[in-house]
Amino acid sequence: MDDSDDQFREFVRARWQALLRTAYLLTGDHGKAEDLLQTALVRTHRYWSRIQDNPEAYVRKVLVNANNSWWRRRRIAEHITHAVPDRPATDAHTSYETHEELWAAVRRLPPRMRAVLVLRYFEDLPEAEVARVLDCSVGTVKSQTSRGLDRLRAALDVPAAEVTEPAHLGVKGTP
Repeated sequence: MDDSDDQFREFVRARWQALLRTAYLLTGDHGKAEDLLQTALVRTHRYWSRIQDNPEAYVRKVLVNANNSWWRRRRIAEHITHAVPDRPATDAHTSYETHEELWAAVRRLPPRMRAVLVLRYFEDLPEAEVARVLDCSVGTVKSQTSRGLDRLRAALDVPAAEVTEPAHLGVKGTP
């Protein structure tokens, strides 16, 4: 076993939980997240000697790209309805229901938009880092963020005037 393999194993040990969380936030499913992370790490290992400067950013980019590929293969057409479903009354379970409603809305976002929101708000990466991971411009990150938050507000039936920061939507934090 060479030094490169030892470095890779140490990286995986140190960053497994954070990368698994990113994979979960991208997929919305623990089993799929583990599969996605395994796929990303296999792909990363092949190029380990070339990515020593910032391996975590590389793995995150592979996670996003692999998830996008999976998403394209399993794409299901949306069913648009004209009637807005009734909102449940406020009770002790409202927080949980809102949380579940939010995650359902996040999972319905297109993969790139979901990736921007996950990296920006759940992983707390600055716009420039998100742009670098997704290989796009900072302007694209900003526009995808704005559109994604608008879709989440619409899905949760939250007027834009009530929300000034994404944290008010429950976007900040872990699932």
